[in-house]
Amino acid sequence: MNKSEFYAFFKKIPKPELHIHIEAVMSRETIKKLYLKKNGKKFSDKDMKNLFDYSDLNGFISAFLAVQDMFSSVDDFDLIFDDLKNYLVRNGIVHCEAFFAPSAFVKKGFSYAEMTKNFEKNLKKIKEETGITVWLMGDVSRTFGLENAENNFKMFMENPFEGFIGIGLGGAESKGPSKEFGSVFEKAHARNLHAVAHAGEDVGPESIWDAINICHAERIGHGITAAQDEELMTFLREHNIPLEVCPTSNVFTKKYVAAMREHPVRTFFDKKLPVTIATDDPIFFGVELLDEYWNLHKELKFTNEDIKEIIINGFNASFLKPEEKESFINLVEQTWKE
Repeated sequence: MNKSEFYAFFKKIPKPELHIHIEAVMSRETIKKLYLKKNGKKFSDKDMKNLFDYSDLNGFISAFLAVQDMFSSVDDFDLIFDDLKNYLVRNGIVHCEAFFAPSAFVKKGFSYAEMTKNFEKNLKKIKEETGITVWLMGDVSRTFGLENAENNFKMFMENPFEGFIGIGLGGAESKGPSKEFGSVFEKAHARNLHAVAHAGEDVGPESIWDAINICHAERIGHGITAAQDEELMTFLREHNIPLEVCPTSNVFTKKYVAAMREHPVRTFFDKKLPVTIATDDPIFFGVELLDEYWNLHKELKFTNEDIKEIIINGFNASFLKPEEKESFINLVEQTWKE
């Protein structure tokens, strides 16, 4: 297949996306609208270029927080969910488990209760208009420390909403080690919530071990430094702990991966780890899910059948019920044959 044939083919295949941040699916047009609404002036092309000018994870996080700061009311999330819906449809995604990060919004005075009403409304709207299921996980956030993470979790418990399935640990990994957040994860597990953690993105394999042994994370976001630890890779495979790999994100931040062709996802796949592929932050890294599949094919020699296996891995790694997973996987096989 050439590139256009590849994209057309894989768009038709029903796919999951398990590692994506809702604020980072917004379009540049939405950024301009938010900025104009808040500041009463246009966001220039130079401003846009400066916003996306960063070279490491901390620089990206600063840009992410800058975008969050453009929000001036809870209603602004309507634009975000519209962009999310369009993204999912463009990429043929039928099930999405996404992160939202409330800390910055609460700090600036937003009502979390009003945010959850907006989220619930928009998740239902996406389902009604497209048939796509979107579930959300709240980022307790390592960036602002344990006390903030505990407060976020308490807030989540006091304001449940349909579509909320659990917690994630994101943010600046080097500033907030996984091992410091075990108490929050213990509370989540006690309430039968799902719990996942970014780990091994900006710190060595010890962060992944801590996410597993202390946080008991069900999936590992990124996990690329597992490639440095043979024992860890064996453990991930034998205990079927999925990796939410986001190749372009890892290349962009350049901490451990300098070029796509060097990405360890090929090693993970060949060693039979339960690898899934996601985008992390599409607008910040200029990539969508179909692009990531093309990158695997072009730069890392993944065959079409390999990519189908990764799609099936994604459904198996999701928090769908067993019968829902089976239904989606059967749909993949049926669509593939057609």
